[in-house]
Amino acid sequence: MPRATSRATLFEVAALADVSVSTVSKVLNGRAGVSDETRARIEALLQDHRYQQRSGKRQAAPLLDVLCYEVDSPFGSEVLASIEQSTRQQRIGMVLSGATEQATPYEHWVDDVLRRQPVGVVLIACKLSADDRQRLRSRNIPLVMVDPAGTPAPDTPSIGSADWSGGYQATRHLIDLGHTRIGIITGPADMMASTARLSGYRAALDSAGLTSEPELIRPGHFHHADGLEQGRALLSLPDRPTAIFASSDLYALGVYEAARTLGLSIPADLSVVGYDDLTIAQWAGPPLTTVHVPLVAMAEQAVRLVMRLNDEPEMAFSRIDIDTTLVVRGSTAAPVAARNISN
Repeated sequence: MPRATSRATLFEVAALADVSVSTVSKVLNGRAGVSDETRARIEALLQDHRYQQRSGKRQAAPLLDVLCYEVDSPFGSEVLASIEQSTRQQRIGMVLSGATEQATPYEHWVDDVLRRQPVGVVLIACKLSADDRQRLRSRNIPLVMVDPAGTPAPDTPSIGSADWSGGYQATRHLIDLGHTRIGIITGPADMMASTARLSGYRAALDSAGLTSEPELIRPGHFHHADGLEQGRALLSLPDRPTAIFASSDLYALGVYEAARTLGLSIPADLSVVGYDDLTIAQWAGPPLTTVHVPLVAMAEQAVRLVMRLNDEPEMAFSRIDIDTTLVVRGSTAAPVAARNISN
């Protein structure tokens, strides 16, 4: 059937799907009582004919739905605060939902979103199935991902930081101080930010003629406990690293704790660089050298982009990476050997 050139009415969609208006209404509002086959047929028609519910309520109180992985984490809290500030400035309400441990929505989340009919959806460090993305698209609900888990589909816009550059800057800083044996704690292998930071680390080593050694590369899931566990593992090696690029600030704080338990001083015995520049980075002892991620700018871009998508559908293919900068504080110094030579 050719794509419609104007928005269809509820009655027209029902006629095309050969179902009752009440059945279409159930699908529109995410209610049960419709078979999967019929629901899929109706949702395809809703998208193809550009149907969009309109109501006085939506015009009076526009809402943005936000799904966030680990709402109570320092990273999640700071991003959410920035998004709330941005939506408040535009007089948009915000509905917040927490994701599962797998960074996916809880059951019936999409049904709840469809009932609310928000102006858009923002995902923070989460992923969404193709079926769920299709259901949002069928109702013309724009979707934007911030720091996405996994690799976003080509037609799903996303906002992130320049992670390759950040990884390179962090590692290059340590190399310039004289470190040659540098460990890294990475994030999940299926997350773009993780692989990009690791790639930047390897590129910096390669540019200095240094080898990327497998025993110095340790995995994690961006939790403090991973920083403690993997930091202790790195520092217990017979030939331990003199510096660690902890690719999140939470990792870095875990490395601090691991170093203390092993009787090592930062930065005298070990240099540490984090990533994100969360508020807690300044409060660490010593204050943490870290890669600054512009969380406020990312939040502003996400809200701005989700509001533009209905009128500018070509923006759905956007991938925006905002520049990072290295913030040097007290957790990095030249290694002991280099200090002795200079003296």
